[in-house]
Amino acid sequence: MTTEAKPRCLACQRGSDDVPLLGLTYKGEALSICPEHLPVLIHDPQQLIGQLADADRLRPSDYHD
Repeated sequence: MTTEAKPRCLACQRGSDDVPLLGLTYKGEALSICPEHLPVLIHDPQQLIGQLADADRLRPSDYHD
């Protein structure tokens, strides 16, 4: 019997028992991120270096309110 790991936020490692999780696919891998860290992915992805492959290559959004 195999057990699949439960999804966790790629930034804070909290699971869906603690926070809502949003699913995404990057480089063919299914990932999850919580709403608190979604703005980090959009506006400052370099904060995810070491947690997301090639985060240093992602460009932040140019959009600002």
